[in-house]
Amino acid sequence: MKLSPKDALAKLNQHEAPFLHLFEHGTLSVEIYKPEGMDKQQPHSRDEIYVIISGYGEFINGKVKTTFSAGDFLFVPARTKHRFENFSEDFSTWVIFYGPEGGEQSED
Repeated sequence: MKLSPKDALAKLNQHEAPFLHLFEHGTLSVEIYKPEGMDKQQPHSRDEIYVIISGYGEFINGKVKTTFSAGDFLFVPARTKHRFENFSEDFSTWVIFYGPEGGEQSED
């Protein structure tokens, strides 16, 4: 199985939504996400990973705000409020959901 950013973005451009589901295996689900102007997403019920394909901006993850750019890896625990802000026009990211509803519990 191979997913390329170029092919995934071409498929996404054929849909009206800013995201497109591309692959699923067990609890693993992969999407591509390219919001325009504003990120309107809500918290999700499973743990989530973003791997930035292109662009840059700021990311709010709970109470933490950080910058991001192409190649960065971002983790969001289940049910955590999060969003991308002040992102460049070329921003796009892989979205990877995994694990059970409610997220995996850490051993901390």
